[in-house]
Amino acid sequence: MTVERYLRLIAGAFVLASVALGYWVSPWFFLFTAFVGLNLFQSGLTNWCPMMTILRYAGVERPACCATRQVPRAA
Repeated sequence: MTVERYLRLIAGAFVLASVALGYWVSPWFFLFTAFVGLNLFQSGLTNWCPMMTILRYAGVERPACCATRQVPRAA
């Protein structure tokens, strides 16, 4: 799996866990849900996410199209 797929899995798991905890344990856990949503929003705007950096350091592979950082040459 690639970094992007792991990121989606982790974000989804965090949202589901924090909603469940907010419902059954304490409404304060909904703040964590908001934090995850805000982080996903800023990631969409800036194209940078702290979890992606952590996953790359952990050795998770990038997709084949992004594995190399070669810039296409102009014709």
